[in-house]
Amino acid sequence: MSVKEECLSRQADRHDVGARTPGVWHRRGFFRGDLVSRKLGKLARFFSVLLGGASLSVLAGAAAAQEASATGSRPFSSMEVIISSVALGALGAVLLSAVWLVRQRGNMEAESQEMRSALSDAQQRISKYEALIADKNRRIVVWDGPGSRPEFLGQLPAETGAPAQDSDFLAFGRWLRATSAGELEKAIDQLRSGARSFDMVVETQRDEILEVQGRVSGSKAFVRFIALNNLRAELAELKIERERLTGSIALFQSLLDAIEQPVWRRDVEGRLTWVNQAYGEAVEAGSPAQAVEETRELLGTITREKIRATATATSPFHERLSTVVHGNRSVVEVVDVVAPTGSAGMAIDVSEAEAVREELKRTLRSHAETLDHLATPVAIFDRDRRLQFYNQAFAQLWGLGLPFLESRPDNSELLDKLRSDGKLPEQLSWRSWKESALSVYQSTETQTNLWHLPNGQTLRVIATAHPQGGATWVFENLTEQVDLETRYNTLVKVQGETIDHLAEAVAVFGPDGRIRLSNPAFRALWGITAEEAKPGTHIRDIDAACAGSYDKPDGWRRFAQMLTNFDDERPSLQGTLELYSGLILDYAVTPLPNAQTMFTFVDMTASARAERALKEKNEALRRADEIKNDFVQHVSYELRSPLTNIIGFTDLLKTPGLGPLNERQAEYVDHISTSSSVLLTIVNDILDLATLDAGIMQLHYSEASIDDLLDDVAMQIADRLQENSVTLAITAPAGLGTIVADQQRLKQILLKLLTNAANFAPEGSEIALTCWRESGDVYFSVADRGPGIPQDMLKTVFDRFSSSARGGKRSGAGLGLSIVESFVTLHKGEVSIDSRPGQGTTVTCRIPSGTTFHSVAAE
Repeated sequence: MSVKEECLSRQADRHDVGARTPGVWHRRGFFRGDLVSRKLGKLARFFSVLLGGASLSVLAGAAAAQEASATGSRPFSSMEVIISSVALGALGAVLLSAVWLVRQRGNMEAESQEMRSALSDAQQRISKYEALIADKNRRIVVWDGPGSRPEFLGQLPAETGAPAQDSDFLAFGRWLRATSAGELEKAIDQLRSGARSFDMVVETQRDEILEVQGRVSGSKAFVRFIALNNLRAELAELKIERERLTGSIALFQSLLDAIEQPVWRRDVEGRLTWVNQAYGEAVEAGSPAQAVEETRELLGTITREKIRATATATSPFHERLSTVVHGNRSVVEVVDVVAPTGSAGMAIDVSEAEAVREELKRTLRSHAETLDHLATPVAIFDRDRRLQFYNQAFAQLWGLGLPFLESRPDNSELLDKLRSDGKLPEQLSWRSWKESALSVYQSTETQTNLWHLPNGQTLRVIATAHPQGGATWVFENLTEQVDLETRYNTLVKVQGETIDHLAEAVAVFGPDGRIRLSNPAFRALWGITAEEAKPGTHIRDIDAACAGSYDKPDGWRRFAQMLTNFDDERPSLQGTLELYSGLILDYAVTPLPNAQTMFTFVDMTASARAERALKEKNEALRRADEIKNDFVQHVSYELRSPLTNIIGFTDLLKTPGLGPLNERQAEYVDHISTSSSVLLTIVNDILDLATLDAGIMQLHYSEASIDDLLDDVAMQIADRLQENSVTLAITAPAGLGTIVADQQRLKQILLKLLTNAANFAPEGSEIALTCWRESGDVYFSVADRGPGIPQDMLKTVFDRFSSSARGGKRSGAGLGLSIVESFVTLHKGEVSIDSRPGQGTTVTCRIPSGTTFHSVAAE
């Protein structure tokens, strides 16, 4: 056992002695009760002896009487014997009582002496205990019952601050700390009401430590206040300090749990030992304890290692990092401090602050760029009156070099520089003028001054002080404004002269319906005098003067309503008027600024007549075109049936079953068959063109092999090539695949191109048909070695009925290339022609490999 514990044990023993003191009083009470009981017993025995003596005397008298009667003598009667016996008994009893009283008095004196000796011993023991209790380091408060007044024993040292008066001692709040006073009062209430003992350490307002013990003995409640010695005081102080630190730690942990920033604590090995609620939520843990148990880290491994490597006790880690918070990437500002027992850190989410900072930078940059592009010179000075910002217009206005401006000169230095360069006007007192100009930094109002520069410019200088210090200087060049005003006045005069010399009639009315100005053309057009149209004349008077010139009496009245209405938006109005004189006028009502309205009248008589003639001619052309189309369709359909019969009968005449034909007859039949075929082709072409013009031709898309398409076209054109003594060379790479198009129209395109080439190719020459695929499109090219096409005819080769003798073997209607272009365009493709005189002709068609299986020709 240590010295400190031994002292505490001895002190506790002394306290127990004081606690046992009331037991002595109880034992003394028991002693007095036994003495009274013994005295009562002796008194009872005395009275029993006395009564016994009296009884014996009566019995003796009675016996003597009987004996006398038996012997025959009569010395006494029976009554006499009884009386004498009673008298003798009473006398005996008195004697016995006297003897007993004498003995009892001696016994009582002995007992009194014994009681006085016991009382003296008890008083000595009480004095001893009171001397032991009445220590200056101890005070006891005793309550005998719930409603009894407290009894005080002993005193406490004066340095503790405890009151010496009993009435002030129980006012704990006056001499104890508030926390200690509240806890002590609560403990005393529980001791007296619920007999709950307690031991605590309290602290006085003089920073002294007291030990307080509460005990219950019988119906009494004892509270002992003990001033501790050095060791126990030190132990109590340590206990109080521990409780204070524990409470502070708990308070700070509660505070850290309530904040929104994640906070953690680690041991010397870097392991998590405690995290707050925000940390658990940030790492998506159910509770902080779960985050610690599962070692859920908010920061990455590299970041933690960096913190451990760089953070010291004198230099905490402080840096902005990127991490994942609540499942989202965020920017946090990490602060981590190191101590011998471990480390602690906090992560502050600065994502919003970073966003606001970046937005502020962008805003400042945008404002700077905006000011830099302003034509008005602007200069901003900070609270130290040094140049903080300037735009290009400012540098150009004063012609200052960038090195000087980038050195951030003082405002006074800048004015001195401008004066020395001769760019500021000379003043009678330069110092006073400069102080007046720089007084804006102490002013709450915006200052506006006019500077007349030596180069003839006039500047309006607007200086505004900033609430946080500094000022903004704006230099407005009024020279240009003066020039603009002069130019404006000149323009107004020129505009007036221009309006007066316009051929169009112009009149301007104000919002009150009165005319402001009018040109001579207006007055001449409406046949009114200058007096009738003078400025200030109301529109009603103008209406009365012009009413006889046209047959619409509501015209000028409608103009007047537009002038005087109260609509928020004034609409424009345009129309046509026809006067009795045959003039046709186009009028326009145009709203002008300042609620004015301009009326414009233009003589459109010649234009209207020309327009009517053009409309009539266009209608005639449209009808002629309809008649032509109707005629072509009618004739084509009417010719198709006879041609079919002629071709049929011609083929029938060629059959041997009808009999042989002579040579001339056979020749004539061949000519008939050839001519009929050509005519049928022309009729079919005309029908196709008519269908295209009507916009009702449809393409039926299907997927076809390009190789099969070329073979089919070669077979169909073989007779024509043999007849013209030319050969066909087809060039196509292997594996061209398929094409989605209208196979019939695609064959018709190729046959038209090959027929046209065969017609102009020299005998014995070769026609080249080339096919290839490029970027999903299919290209067909037909080339011949004919005479070629002159450059002046290339623009018309695709026109309908465009044909000329260019050395062809057969003359046609000139519809072949026109049909080719129409069908290629209907396929959303392109056709081009390349021809040079004497070098042949090459026609190339690009056909997209479409995916739409239905198309209708547009009109």
